[in-house]
Amino acid sequence: MRIASIFQTIFVATFVLATALGVGLPSAKADTGTVQLTILKGGWIIGGSGGRGTLTFKGKTYRLGVGGLDYGLIFGGSKTVLNGTVENIQSPSDVEGVYAAAGAGLAVGAGVRAIVLTNPKGAVLKLEGRQVGLMANADLSGLAINLR
Repeated sequence: MRIASIFQTIFVATFVLATALGVGLPSAKADTGTVQLTILKGGWIIGGSGGRGTLTFKGKTYRLGVGGLDYGLIFGGSKTVLNGTVENIQSPSDVEGVYAAAGAGLAVGAGVRAIVLTNPKGAVLKLEGRQVGLMANADLSGLAINLR
């Protein structure tokens, strides 16, 4: 009887230790995808932006919708095409959400843009591209991305 009790205690202790160390348990590993966005932006004091794009994740392509509102010193209109990556996602839906960033910039003709944004789910967008148009801004912008 005592030997069975000792083996049972060792089994339970081993299980508890393995669980605490994560041995034998599947771990959720975050992945990276590629993103392409085309955003049209315009305004006078209050502005708006809208557009579309794609997310390529684990060999599949998903359509994205983009929208946002801007408030501050805004003047003009522009078209921006951004390419880059989205990091720290486990599924395509992790890219959805509201991204906020304080920004300032000026583009006359063709200008280069680069931005890093994070959403509440922890997804990190690293984008760069070209902006075409006449746009001067010093605003706090909010950008919402959703799967279509």
